[in-house]
Amino acid sequence: MTTAPPATSLQQQARALGDPTRHRVFRYVVDAGRPITVAELTAEFGFNHNAIRQHLAKLVEAGLVLESTAPAQGPGRPRLVYVVNPTAESRWGATGPYERLSRLLVEIIRTGDAPAVVGRRAAAELRPGPPSGDAVADTVATMARQGFEPEVEQRGDRVEIVLAHCPFETTALADRETVCGLHLGIAQGLAEGTAMTVEELVANDPRRAECRIRLRSDASEEARLTLRGAPRSTRQGRSRT
Repeated sequence: MTTAPPATSLQQQARALGDPTRHRVFRYVVDAGRPITVAELTAEFGFNHNAIRQHLAKLVEAGLVLESTAPAQGPGRPRLVYVVNPTAESRWGATGPYERLSRLLVEIIRTGDAPAVVGRRAAAELRPGPPSGDAVADTVATMARQGFEPEVEQRGDRVEIVLAHCPFETTALADRETVCGLHLGIAQGLAEGTAMTVEELVANDPRRAECRIRLRSDASEEARLTLRGAPRSTRQGRSRT
C-alpha cells in the first residue's frame, strides 16, 4: 500500500529539496526509475538508516516521493520502497506523466503512425527497469509510474489490470481514442516476447477511471504456474487531491 502525500505547495517542495543531501537522495530515486529501498540508499550515501529515513520522510511529506510496501519475500516485515511521485513537477528534474505523454503525442504527429504503434515502440523506454519477462509485473510497474494506480485481478488464465486513476483525465476527455490507444500499445509492447498476450483495453469515462487492460496467458503450464504466483492486488496508492 502506498502512502498518498498531502497537498503540497511548490514552496514546500523547494524547502524539502533545499538540503543538498536530500536533493541528492531525490535525484537518485528519480534517475533509478524503479522502487528504491532504504538499504540501497544507505549503501549509496554512507549514512545510517535513520538519517536516510528522515530525508525520505521529508520528500514524502512534500509530495515528491511515494512510499509503499514491497510484496513479502519470505519471513519478516515487508520492506518499504520509494519511487518518485508521478505528479512531481518537471522543474525538479523529474519527467512527469504529462511530459511523457506530450512526447508520444508529438511522435504521432511527426510520424503519422497510429497511437497503438507509437505506444508499442515506446514501451521499452517507459518500462522502469530492465525487462523482467513477466508482462503483468512490467505493465503494473509502468502504469504505476504514469500515475494510473494499477491493481491486478486474475481469473484463470486471464488477468485484468485495473487502472484505478486516470492521470490524463483532461486530455482523455478531449481525445480518448488517442490517449487510450497509446496506453494499449504500451501494454502490447511490454507483453512482446512473454507468455502473455494483451487482448484489449476497456476504456471508461476518465473521470471515473477503472479502465481495464485484459491479458491472456499463452497457455503453457509453466507460464500458468508463474502467473498464479503474481500478486492478486498491486495498487500503487492514490494521489488525488
